[in-house]
Amino acid sequence: MRLGINLLCATGHVTEAHRELAAHAKAVGYDLVEVPVFEGEPEHYRAIGRMLDEIGIARTSVSVIPDPAADPTHPDQAVRTRGLAHLDWAVDCAVALGSESIGGPFSAPIGDFSRAPIPSADRARGVTAHRAMAERLPEGMILSLEPLNRFESAFLNTAEEAVGYAEAVGHPAFRLMPDTFHMNIEERDPAAAMAHVAPYAGVVHVAENDRGIPGRGHIDFVPHFKALKAAGWDGIIVVEAFGAALPELAAATRVWRPLFPDLGTLFAEAHDFVRETWERA
Repeated sequence: MRLGINLLCATGHVTEAHRELAAHAKAVGYDLVEVPVFEGEPEHYRAIGRMLDEIGIARTSVSVIPDPAADPTHPDQAVRTRGLAHLDWAVDCAVALGSESIGGPFSAPIGDFSRAPIPSADRARGVTAHRAMAERLPEGMILSLEPLNRFESAFLNTAEEAVGYAEAVGHPAFRLMPDTFHMNIEERDPAAAMAHVAPYAGVVHVAENDRGIPGRGHIDFVPHFKALKAAGWDGIIVVEAFGAALPELAAATRVWRPLFPDLGTLFAEAHDFVRETWERA
């Protein structure tokens, strides 16, 4: 297992100013960082990739559909065209970054329930869009699509839905991103759900029930890790935690109070907890 940390705990846009943060992740013992790709151009991410190479740390990326007017699953052709262009942009930026995986809910706009429950035609358009997205990837790079809880999205919520969707896409580079925070809300048996999704998992998000430091809440991660190991999965786990320091991110994730005392505590405690729990499992 290789371990990373999502830099959304500190910023929504990584720049040269975050060199020390990435270097700290390396010093703590993380194998990689997860870089948000929400804005900017490929040349910017190429520069960030060079910075991370200098530090000696690998990377994944995370992207979303930021606007209902750029929805790749929308029935309106003009909206769908903008959405497909956005997916192409996310691929171009991630390739420039040197990302191993594009993760996140890059399926439909977060918080848009205007067409819920999702029509089968929307899902079919998503399947077509994501297959085309996977076909654009260079060899060795993957997609890791993240199902969200029903309060954030109606597109994919459960492991069963996500597995069916992955099978419909049917491309070896198309994988899933199970997230323990969302599974804690949606699944009646989260460990069984992890076992179901494990053969399709790309990057796995480890997130506590309150989105704070893993190990401080009530999620039992041992059964999750046992399910992954039983399936022969030995990939990338990324710690995802959100703070209240960045107003735009706090609003998007509904974080209204501090969930960790400081980034140093988050990085060190989450690293040690996940490494030790993985070994114990």
